[in-house]
Amino acid sequence: MEYTVQKLGQLAGVSTRTLRYYDEIGILKPARINSSGYRIYGQTEVDRLQQIMFYREMNVSLEKIKAILEQPDFNEAEALRKHRVELLDKRKQLDDLIRNVEKSIAYSERRMTMTDQEKFEGFKQKMIDDNEEKYGAEIRGKYGDEKIDRSNAKLKGMSEAEMERINQLAETILADLQVAFETGDPAGEKAQAVAAMHKEWLSAYWDTYSKEAHAGLAQMYVDDERFTAYYDKKQPGLAAFLRDAIVIFTSK
Repeated sequence: MEYTVQKLGQLAGVSTRTLRYYDEIGILKPARINSSGYRIYGQTEVDRLQQIMFYREMNVSLEKIKAILEQPDFNEAEALRKHRVELLDKRKQLDDLIRNVEKSIAYSERRMTMTDQEKFEGFKQKMIDDNEEKYGAEIRGKYGDEKIDRSNAKLKGMSEAEMERINQLAETILADLQVAFETGDPAGEKAQAVAAMHKEWLSAYWDTYSKEAHAGLAQMYVDDERFTAYYDKKQPGLAAFLRDAIVIFTSK
């Protein structure tokens, strides 16, 4: 089968404008241009568009998708198997949230009782799954599966009040970190108070605390651009400043 840009757009449920943009950036070129000047797509392009749409569903950027698809060792079958695993994980997240909503409906209609912990199970599981998707490989490689699994289990066991306290502490850390940053002194009183709060926040998730692990995590805030972006989104340099403050704090 061959498709014009309009027919392929209808088949895939995407706009012709999107397909033309994909052509412009080189992520999906037509097989040929016919004598009338129309873009013509074949089976290879259809399969490539499917891969693009799978990756987009996982919030992968077009730039990264293009790099993945153009790798010499790219294996379509292996990619599809990986997509299947990711979709099953995503379905599990949705199933957990749906069960949580169904329980909440029954609770509101007085058809069942629901503990405070049950009310937030779905949200906590989604938080765990999101963290695993973003940072799982790095933190498991650094700290090991057993430690991360225990940390996830501890999070799932938190009460609503504990979650609220930890979330508030995280907000306070960010606010006070900006104030401490203005002093320019990671060894100063304000910066060290932030490092102490960071230890408290970290201890809520970890079953055991060590200075070495705390300092190692702080270094990851600088080495991994995703962590850096989180702290530097309001003020460039906050991640490095926090790292320095924690290194000083854990060296005492």
